[in-house]
Amino acid sequence: MINLAYKDITHSFVKFIVTAMGVGMLLGIVLIMMGVYRGMVTDAQVMLSDIGADLWIVQEDTLGPFAESSRIHEDLKNTLRVNPDIDKSVALTFLNLQVKTPGGVMRRVYSVGYDPYGDISVINPKRLVEGRALEKSHYEIVVSRKLGFSLNDKIKLGRNIYTVVGITEGAVSSGGDPVIYVSLKDAQELQFLYSNARIRNDRARGMKVDADNHLINAVVATLKGGSDPDDVAKTIRRWKHLSVYTAEQQRNILTKNVIETASKQIGMFTVILVGVSSIIIALIIYTMTLEKIKEISIMKLVGLPNFMITKMIMQETLTLGVLAFIFSNLFAHAIWDKFPKRVVLQIPDAWALFCIVIVASVLASLFGVYKAIKADPRAAIGG
Repeated sequence: MINLAYKDITHSFVKFIVTAMGVGMLLGIVLIMMGVYRGMVTDAQVMLSDIGADLWIVQEDTLGPFAESSRIHEDLKNTLRVNPDIDKSVALTFLNLQVKTPGGVMRRVYSVGYDPYGDISVINPKRLVEGRALEKSHYEIVVSRKLGFSLNDKIKLGRNIYTVVGITEGAVSSGGDPVIYVSLKDAQELQFLYSNARIRNDRARGMKVDADNHLINAVVATLKGGSDPDDVAKTIRRWKHLSVYTAEQQRNILTKNVIETASKQIGMFTVILVGVSSIIIALIIYTMTLEKIKEISIMKLVGLPNFMITKMIMQETLTLGVLAFIFSNLFAHAIWDKFPKRVVLQIPDAWALFCIVIVASVLASLFGVYKAIKADPRAAIGG
């Protein structure tokens, strides 16, 4: 039996392919939006995985350094070691900064301050692609390759000049900003000490200007084998009046509290784009049906059943949807690495989009089917 859909498509093959490519580009953006969300979730967990701590201890009644401001005293890292369940503990600071790149462009970075001589190294050795980690208490810095620096370059931060001793790749903050690493003492000076001009101005106002440079944002700790993180966290909360989060709780905070609004916004854009794609497919099929309404009338005049005509329109719509899905994947994989933040394209997301496209195509074809069924056979002879 003659395949009517095949005949109709080959009759206007170039137009059909170009249309599928256009719809595919729109669906490719949907796939990219899904990838952006996956990238945000991945970025939110990079630092947690690199540090590898079992507990995060922060200021009481706060959600921690990634979600809101937290300030505690540095010596807490030593006090916590009295707990028999705690194996190692280190103090950390976190700060957003602006750094001038070698190209003269100001880039937002996320600074992590840690003790180079501490028990826990926050730099993942697998991400260190050049140079080494920090080995001194002052004036050394490890930067991200995204910033464009080379080993032994000089970077001015605050009052001091830092030498690049290491370069990482893939180390990012929960917001996707490149991470730089400095010593804890340097980080405390950057975050908690005032500039000379600020000190002079405050003294002239009669204000006390003794800034505490022994503050930190969080203490992270690892536990001895067999220790239950939840039980240890409860003990610290009870006796130290601090907020304590397990690694899993901190991960939930990052993925829900920190990026929740952004993920909802991406979800809204994705839904809108899918809706627009469905409407476009419906309009295309409807237009294609109108263009051959006379041919459809002839088919009905010679006795072709509505089922065959409906089948033809359904096949054309599904073919358009499948081709658009293929082009969307080609388009998404061609541009995903051009985005400034991480984009993670996953096979399950692609299959989910495929199911959505098929359902949307079937629903969109109903407009064309309705028009075809209502076609008057007399139109074939000018009636």
